[in-house]
Amino acid sequence: MFNQDAGFKAATEYPPFSDEHYMAAALREAEKGLYTAHPNPRVGCVLVKDEVIIGTGFHLQTGSGHAEANAIAAASEAGIETQGSTAYCTLEPCSFKGRTPSCADGLIKAGIRRLVCAMSDPHPKNCGVGFDKLRAAGVEVTENVLKSSAHKLNPGHIKKYTLGLPYVRLKLAMSLDGKTALANGASQWITGVDARRDVQRLRARSSAIVTGVQTVLDDDPQLNVRPAELDVDWAQLAAEVSRKIIVLDPEKRIQATAQLLRNPDMVLATLAEPANDQHLDVRQIKLPNDGKGRIDLRALLQTLAQMDCNEVLFECGATLAGSLLMTGLVDELVIYLAPKLMGSDARSLMNFHQLSLMSEVPELEFTSIRRLGDDLRIIAKLKDK
Repeated sequence: MFNQDAGFKAATEYPPFSDEHYMAAALREAEKGLYTAHPNPRVGCVLVKDEVIIGTGFHLQTGSGHAEANAIAAASEAGIETQGSTAYCTLEPCSFKGRTPSCADGLIKAGIRRLVCAMSDPHPKNCGVGFDKLRAAGVEVTENVLKSSAHKLNPGHIKKYTLGLPYVRLKLAMSLDGKTALANGASQWITGVDARRDVQRLRARSSAIVTGVQTVLDDDPQLNVRPAELDVDWAQLAAEVSRKIIVLDPEKRIQATAQLLRNPDMVLATLAEPANDQHLDVRQIKLPNDGKGRIDLRALLQTLAQMDCNEVLFECGATLAGSLLMTGLVDELVIYLAPKLMGSDARSLMNFHQLSLMSEVPELEFTSIRRLGDDLRIIAKLKDK
């Protein structure tokens, strides 16, 4: 799935014994934590000695061993000496001790002769310090091998520490004539089973899911990750990972019976001061007004970045989707297109202010088109992103 969606090459597509060959294997290791590692980045490590892989590792979840430590442990358990080996890491080894020991120190202790890394870590506590520590210990360091593929694994981690914002996806589902529901609101199901399973993967790789109160009032969704529909390794663990559900509700209109209120990770974003409302036993945050009586979306995303959210998925109605798109805050649109026609009276995909000039029309570029059962999944970006 990652290979098809991100243009990633497998290790077999590179010459044997090349740095790219082993880095591709490390990226494959990192991909194993795609749905479970957040809010930490997905990282993989491969240890090579005499042109043979002697240990592999990846970061599964917060608080567990990092990729480098796991690769070293795998080699040790196999009775293989790591002294003089080369480590291939998808992200700069951490230079500081957090919940786990410093990976840079661990590689030095393991006697690594050379480090080949895909990219530096933008985390302010690292950001080249890990490389410096290894070089100071006499380890040869080669950087930026398959850098673009490493970026695709952790777009949110990179954006959060460089721009102070999470990576934003907007998920939409529509008929061939661009409709999302019948005039009476009926919409289940526009798309088929395969497309809905793909949405589960989108949710699982996200740190937060955002919707508007109107969607809650109309559909009463759960917005949860269902392991039986996820169809990936570590599906149960991915479903259990804490991910925030943010409901934008400026005037606190959410119904007391909403299913989302039973989710301990739900957060109500309002324009009012947080209060102990009798019917709302849920965390509340106050956000600025955008000047039009709505929540300022940039302020929302900045707040989510501060809450350690790397990738954010918007599953929302036409009005919030239109506002998000017109602010230019969307990094990626994920559109599921069903081979159905719903007619002129059905509800449209997006609502935004009337445009009078073609130069005002947002332009997109397709980055991926894939068939999922009877449906198509189109991934697109704004042309100026």
